[in-house]
Amino acid sequence: MEEVEVVVAHRERATLRVGEVFLKVDADPARTEVEVAAMALAPVSTPRVLWRRTPVLALAAVPGTALGRLGEPSTTPPGAWAAAGAAVRRLHDAPLPPWPGPDLDDIASNLDRQCEWLTAHDVLPADLVARNREVAGAALREWTPVFTHGDLQSSHVFVHGDEVTGVIDWSEASQGDALFDLAILTLGHEEHLEAVVEGYGSPVDLDVVRGWWSWRSLTAVQWLLGHGFDPFAPGCEVDVLAARR
Repeated sequence: MEEVEVVVAHRERATLRVGEVFLKVDADPARTEVEVAAMALAPVSTPRVLWRRTPVLALAAVPGTALGRLGEPSTTPPGAWAAAGAAVRRLHDAPLPPWPGPDLDDIASNLDRQCEWLTAHDVLPADLVARNREVAGAALREWTPVFTHGDLQSSHVFVHGDEVTGVIDWSEASQGDALFDLAILTLGHEEHLEAVVEGYGSPVDLDVVRGWWSWRSLTAVQWLLGHGFDPFAPGCEVDVLAARR
């Protein structure tokens, strides 16, 4: 008999695995609608939709293993990271999805709010927050929008050898900054950035990538703490911020 595995669970959503089927339960049906629409448009391998009955989306498992996981050393070979970069480039070269992405003013305002919260509640040293706020500023500029995944963590990219076999979790997909995707893919795995950029195949402003690393880590800490995750775990968000000192 198949067992039920809780992949992730918090107040906003939960994902369960039963054999080769993933059941995603989301409190916001709009996120599920985006996920289904984005997978239909994306020019890369995505999970097959089995059925949908709000608030549950059933997806088939994709083959392969995760490219990496935040907080864990990645043993995946450089060729797989390069293949991931090439897959991201195919996505970014595709026609834009018909829905917009985050507004730059909102992105900047969110950063300011989170930095204020982190210092006001003594969650992180003020100098660490200030330094990373400065680094994050490089990302806060106008960009030409592309089709972005929006939450392209290394654990959302599956590979077999040097081949990408699937990309999962598309609920944040939208028009956005190409370098944001590259930054989230390599968050906590800075040593693989060169291989990703090589596979991506075009010049990348590394200061912007580093800016998005700082932005993502600064803006994630409060949410992570409030939903039962530990950004202070080795190799996770706080260590990413400390590396920018």
